[in-house]
Amino acid sequence: MPLRMPKVLAGLLLTAFLAAPAAAQLPGVGGLPLPSTPSLPDLGRLPAAVEGAVEGAVGDARKLADLRRLRLEDLVRRNRRELDVDDRGAPIVRGRVLAVSPSPEGLEAARRAGLSVLREERMDDLGLVLVTLAVPAGQDARRAVKRLRRADPEGQYDFDHLYDGAGATAVGGSVAPAASKAGGARASSLRLGLVDTGLDAAHPALAGAQIEQRGFAPGGMKPAAHGLATASLMVGASGAFRAPAAGGTLLVADVYGAGPTGGSTEALLRGLNWLAGGRVEVVNISLVGPANGALHAAVRGLTQRGVVVVAAVGNDGPAAPPLYPASWPEVVAVTAVDGKDRVLLEAGRAAHLDFAAPGADMVAAVPGGGFAPVRGTSFASPIVAGLLAERMASGLDGRGAVEALAGQARDLGSRGADKTFGRGLVGTAHRTPPAVMRGR
Repeated sequence: MPLRMPKVLAGLLLTAFLAAPAAAQLPGVGGLPLPSTPSLPDLGRLPAAVEGAVEGAVGDARKLADLRRLRLEDLVRRNRRELDVDDRGAPIVRGRVLAVSPSPEGLEAARRAGLSVLREERMDDLGLVLVTLAVPAGQDARRAVKRLRRADPEGQYDFDHLYDGAGATAVGGSVAPAASKAGGARASSLRLGLVDTGLDAAHPALAGAQIEQRGFAPGGMKPAAHGLATASLMVGASGAFRAPAAGGTLLVADVYGAGPTGGSTEALLRGLNWLAGGRVEVVNISLVGPANGALHAAVRGLTQRGVVVVAAVGNDGPAAPPLYPASWPEVVAVTAVDGKDRVLLEAGRAAHLDFAAPGADMVAAVPGGGFAPVRGTSFASPIVAGLLAERMASGLDGRGAVEALAGQARDLGSRGADKTFGRGLVGTAHRTPPAVMRGR
C-alpha cells in the first residue's frame, strides 16, 4: 500500500525517529535500533518543522503504520546483504525459505527449483521439523516461495520474516526502588517462558526469580533493555515494584543476538521449541510481524501441548492491519492502557482481542539496576502472562486460567467484550508509577 504522506514529510518523520536518543529506542541489532514503533522522541530536541510533523502524525492514527514502514524500509536498505522484503514489503532474511515438515516429494521439488537444504532441525517439542532452504544465486526468496507453493500445494513454505518489539523505555535516567513492607519476591513453582532479547539476570528486581536464558540468533545471547523490562513485569520484585508471578522461574529465549537478522522466524521457532521442552506453562511474546505459516505451526504446537501463548497487539495504531502472533486465534492477544485507563493511541488492533493491561505511566527494570518509565503493548502482555501463570499454578489449565482472569476483568468501553479493550482490563495492581518508585 503506498504511503499517504508527502515525501518531504515522510523524510522528516523518518529523520525524527532515527535521530531519537538511544534510550528511546529498542535494543539494537548489529548497531541498528530494533525495527519497531517506540514512543516518540523528545520533541524539545527537534527542529520546529519536524516537531509539527511528528505531532501531526500522532494526531492521525493512520500515520503510525506509515512510520513503521519507513523504519523497516530503512533497516532493509542499510542491510541489503542480509535482508530483503517479501511481496508486501515486510523484512525477511535474504535468500532463505522455511519449510515445515516437508514431504520427500516437497524436498525434491525444492531441489528441482535449485534450492539446497541449509539446515534441518527436528523440533519434537513443537511436533514439527524445520528445514531451512537456501535460494540459489540469481534468484530471490519471493520467486522461490511462489514456485514451491505451486509445485507442492500441500506443503508449508514461507519466508524467514523478521519480528520486532512493541514498546520502548523512556528517555532519561532511572530511579531506584522505594522501600516496601512486602519484602522480596516469594519462592514460586511457576514456570514461564519469554521470547525477546537477552537480559541482565543480576538486576535486583530479578534476585528472587530463577532465570535461565539461551541465545538462538547469530551472536549468541546478548543482554538488552527490552527483554529485561518485559521479564521484570512477569517475575520481578523490588521494593514497591512487584510482578504478578514474582519469584517464578523464567526461561528467556533471546531471538535477537547481535546481527541484522535478529528476530527471524527461524530464531523464534528454535526458541519456542526450547521453551516447550522446558515445561513452561505460559509464554509471552512481545513481538509483532506478518502472518507466517512456520511460526503459526509452532504456536499451534505449543497450544496443543497446553501451553498458553500471550502476545502484544503492537504499536502501529488502530488503522494498521492486524499483526501476528497476537492475531492468531490460539493466542491471548493483549492491548495496553495508560494510567487513566485509556487505550494507548499507538495500540494496534489484532484480529481478536482478549485483554487490556497497563502499558504506560509505569516503570519496569532497566539496565544499571534501576527502573524507568516504559510505554507500549510490549509491557502489557507480560503482566497478563504472569497473571495467567499465577492461576495455572492453582491447578487450572490454560483455558480455565483465561476464563478465571476474564471473570475478574473490569469492563471498559462498550458493554461486554469489544475490539478496544477485549474482555476487560486486568493487572492494574501491578502498574507501578514512577513516583511510587521514588518513594513519594
